[in-house]
Amino acid sequence: MRYLFYTMVPFLVLLVATILSCTLGYFMVLGIGDAIPFRQILTRSTQLFLVLSIFPAMAYLKINKEALGFAPIWLFFKQLLQGFGLGFITLLPVFIILSVLEINVLDETQVVTVGLLAKTMTINLLLALLISLIEEPLFRGLLLVSLHKKMSVIAAILISSIYYAGLHFLSIKTDLPVQDINAFSGFKLLGEAFGNLINPANLPAFFALLMVGIFLGVLRTQVKVSLGLCIGCHTCWVWQIKMSKKLFNTDLSSEYLYLVSDYDGIIGPLVAGWLLLAIAGYFIYQQINKSKTRCSSF
Repeated sequence: MRYLFYTMVPFLVLLVATILSCTLGYFMVLGIGDAIPFRQILTRSTQLFLVLSIFPAMAYLKINKEALGFAPIWLFFKQLLQGFGLGFITLLPVFIILSVLEINVLDETQVVTVGLLAKTMTINLLLALLISLIEEPLFRGLLLVSLHKKMSVIAAILISSIYYAGLHFLSIKTDLPVQDINAFSGFKLLGEAFGNLINPANLPAFFALLMVGIFLGVLRTQVKVSLGLCIGCHTCWVWQIKMSKKLFNTDLSSEYLYLVSDYDGIIGPLVAGWLLLAIAGYFIYQQINKSKTRCSSF
């Protein structure tokens, strides 16, 4: 029962954040009209409240920056680069397979110049870094650390990864005209967002994102003060996906289409299986090293 309570606390925080965003969103619409779509206001303000929740939670749980996973500044930037390299080599095989199987095909309608490519790569890299700087301190920082205070590391990684994967489907697609928005509109759209969490069509992408969360959780817990590694790795993954979506199209007639999902044409069973193999390979390697160490001590 105690574990169930600690597992539900993040959901309660999320619920409070969404309620606040629904209330704030209505008053923002009154002020700015249709300058920003209502659904985007709800989404961004919820993310903002979740990020802001890190600071009071850190104070309440007595978690400092080091416990959260932030290394000293020089080491943090080193970890960013190392994590970026890890992200590149771990996801690159997936893109190679998608190309070889012709699931992803080059978009020949685009005219790509060196200047345009460089600009696109830079913009997507900055967006990927921004996403990672928001999500990693929240999931592999505060959530993972706070759960680990109350339960085993395996349970903490799994639960934080479930929340991480699930939050990607807490989305709103309905656009409401400004004149139809009232004080209760946000809460109606909130029902749509939570409904997406139980949509069976999202399961392939959910399990892939779950494995992403577990991979990053293992990385965070196996290396001390390693949030920089997670941010760098996450940044590279998002950057690669954004660049792939920019340059390639998904062949919807491919016989191997089941390896990806309609979430983004990349995340799916192939990614889930590949990351599962990577995690298993890491722990097998660790066990072999431990066995060699024990043998050499005799």
